[in-house]
Amino acid sequence: MPVLRYLLRIADRPHLPRRTIRLRLTALYGLLFTISGAALLVITNVLVRSATSGGSCHAESKGSVACTIPGHYGKGFLTISGFNPGHRVKGTASGQVHALSLLANSQNATDLHNLLVYSWLALAIMAVLSVALGWLIAGRVLRPLRTITTTARSISATNLHERLAVGGPNDELKELGNTFDALLARLEQFIQSQRQFVANASHELRTPLAMQRTLIQLALTDPDATMESLRAAHERVLVSGAQQERLIEALLTLTRGQAGLTKRDSFDLAILAEQVLLTRESQARGRSIDLRSVLAPAPMTGDPRLVERLITNLVDNALAYNSSPGQIEVTTERRGAGALLSVTNTGPIVDAGAVGRLTQPFERLAPERTGHGEGSGLGLSIVQAIVSAHEGSLTIRARPQGGLAVEVTFPSPDAAGHEGPRLTQPSAAQPPRSVYSASKR
Repeated sequence: MPVLRYLLRIADRPHLPRRTIRLRLTALYGLLFTISGAALLVITNVLVRSATSGGSCHAESKGSVACTIPGHYGKGFLTISGFNPGHRVKGTASGQVHALSLLANSQNATDLHNLLVYSWLALAIMAVLSVALGWLIAGRVLRPLRTITTTARSISATNLHERLAVGGPNDELKELGNTFDALLARLEQFIQSQRQFVANASHELRTPLAMQRTLIQLALTDPDATMESLRAAHERVLVSGAQQERLIEALLTLTRGQAGLTKRDSFDLAILAEQVLLTRESQARGRSIDLRSVLAPAPMTGDPRLVERLITNLVDNALAYNSSPGQIEVTTERRGAGALLSVTNTGPIVDAGAVGRLTQPFERLAPERTGHGEGSGLGLSIVQAIVSAHEGSLTIRARPQGGLAVEVTFPSPDAAGHEGPRLTQPSAAQPPRSVYSASKR
């Protein structure tokens, strides 16, 4: 509507007071009421004029004139003195009839004019009242929104536990408040996890640094230091530095996985799994672990470097937290239109209730699960971040006989929002790519 657009342009001028939602709603309420009232008055006056038009008079017998007078007069008989049809004064009688017709039409016009004036006056009064009522109603409707704004301003990183708790009927504003409360809960959980992550990372990095400083100080303060003792100290410093590098690399991989994917490539999950298993054969034989695999073609799209790191972490986790002798089984296959990776290993019994904590950074559960101090506690955290970046799902189950069973499901290329180049791969019905046991080779 041109009028509404014009008023909105006026309201957007910078020299006017701040254009709050309450002010805009009030103006909108008043404008809509005024336009609706004006349209109603126009329609009413048009109908009244059409219903009251056409008044007339004509002579009757016995010295009377019958007039149909529009408006509230209806139809009646008026007696005209001195009029007698028997006298045949036709001209005089016609003049009286014409005068009465003019009087009736004049009265009708006066009534219509008064009706129009009073109607517009009533509309003006009601328009002012509608603006006042619109201001009050808009304020009442927006009261929960002001509560949300005030509470949101008072919430900071130190009091994220506070909630809006909007009351009232289950309407859009209450839904907005509940959504904001849920957002605060997720934000509180995220900040707490980040604080814990920073604290754990600082502790993990401080330990090798303190070890390096101690080794260097001992070597420098030893008055009987020899070339052999200094070389041994430097080798231990290098080992500690390598531990720091692995931890920093794991942290960078975790951050990269949490940042999501910017590019997707097509590849076969089975090929990556086979490459990782080939690099772990000697380690598995050295620990008397039977490394088995059933690798069926499983094409997918994503970041092959991150997926390779995912497979590596799962296999390393299965090797580190295993028994000797033990067993690891790695499987890849199609799962619907997507791809499935499964890694199952033997080992100590894991509490089923604590499995969910394994994906938390620097979480190692009980020391007896490993029997040694290997690992930084970031392996499964990185796996979880990479799976989330690929919009997949991660399932970790504690096996009753000991060890873990991990399944990673990746979505189809179409479900991941990408259609890469088609791969020339064997179909799922063809035999698996490789079936071998590392401990028997």
